[in-house]
Amino acid sequence: MVIGVLIGVYGADLARALRAVGIRAPDDLALQLKPLSTVFLRMIKSIIAPLIFGTLVVGIAGHGDDMKRVGRLALKSIIYFEIVTTLALFIGLGAVNLVRPGDGVVLGASAATGQELSHKTQTGTSFLEHLVPQSIVEAAANNEVLQVVFFAVLFAVALSKVQGRSKEIMLSVCEALSDVMFKFTMMVMRFAPFGIGAAIAVAVAQNGLGVLFSLGKLVLTLYGALLVFFVFVLLPVAWLFRVPLRRFVRAVRSPALIAFSTTSSEAALPLAMQSMEAIGVPRRIVAFVMPTGYSFNLDGSTLYLAVASIFVAQAAGHPLSFANQLAMMFTLMVTSKGVAAVPRASLVILSGTLATFGLPLEGVAIILGVDTLMDMARTSTNLIGNCLATVVMAKWEGEFAEPQPEVLLAQEGLLPIEAVPPAQRTSGAAPIAS
Repeated sequence: MVIGVLIGVYGADLARALRAVGIRAPDDLALQLKPLSTVFLRMIKSIIAPLIFGTLVVGIAGHGDDMKRVGRLALKSIIYFEIVTTLALFIGLGAVNLVRPGDGVVLGASAATGQELSHKTQTGTSFLEHLVPQSIVEAAANNEVLQVVFFAVLFAVALSKVQGRSKEIMLSVCEALSDVMFKFTMMVMRFAPFGIGAAIAVAVAQNGLGVLFSLGKLVLTLYGALLVFFVFVLLPVAWLFRVPLRRFVRAVRSPALIAFSTTSSEAALPLAMQSMEAIGVPRRIVAFVMPTGYSFNLDGSTLYLAVASIFVAQAAGHPLSFANQLAMMFTLMVTSKGVAAVPRASLVILSGTLATFGLPLEGVAIILGVDTLMDMARTSTNLIGNCLATVVMAKWEGEFAEPQPEVLLAQEGLLPIEAVPPAQRTSGAAPIAS
């Protein structure tokens, strides 16, 4: 990340220096690194659909006909998601009203971007239609996580009702698929330092560090609100459910860093799923809660939407009453579900909400200048919140397991994974990566 920032800042200067000594070089070396970042993200995205499908089918159908347990997990997850995201909304609302980062900001940018994004907002009806895939191949190709989850759950329920050799063969295939995709993940992760460094370099080269200072108050408001969310929501939740914090932090730090540096939740999803299984969360819970949370438990994005929407109202000199702000928060809470796969999903929701409440869409163009910096924080918060949700659900279901000491040593790199007996490489049937 540090090297990427330095290349992003000094890439143009280095290119000029090379040209001065007669070496052909592009205008900015940093921008030429974009293919490395794109290749890394594409490799990661190619993992998601088969990994979710394989793990979810085995997690549900591999436990017989007990569909009540699946329904209970789904209900608990939705209740937890709604409570936590609502708290995130109100923390963001409190922070933006206290700091007032929009005061003094001039909305002189074009509203074209906001108008284009506002047309992509989903209604409740379109969300229900979008939930059901017309083709699982199309859903997998477009990385529509919620559609893949929907198909996998129905497929697993149908498989659980099948008896005999057909069921055994299909379960074996799905289990083998998930095992292979975990190994595939670790192969791709060896390329992560190059992909992450390139992503950071391109972001800095395109936006520059100057945008951080022009809208620094907004960025600091978001980061401060997220810190409050961690301290007063996620930490008490972890304490209430007796989550082993040291073990959890060790497991989540690598996927969180990937999410922060690439601004892509999808990039960190495979490693996050593997890490949660490694610390004792059963595969069936990880396979259901984590992908579902990517559409229903976007803590960081939800908090960001609260901050950004009121920021635009402040910058426009358009004061909103407390009742109007509550109405806006309710709108955001409903419309923010199920759009994680849409490019610039948070800005799509923001644009639609601004249009609904008659606020100027020029605010979207202003925010776009520092969106990458804010996207880093909200994406990593989304990931950490979903990782915590999987552990909470495992604790709530009474299925959180203690990993073997050898597994913990292997996680820390103090013991080669080959030295761990095969029977101890799993925590609830999940392989520990080398």
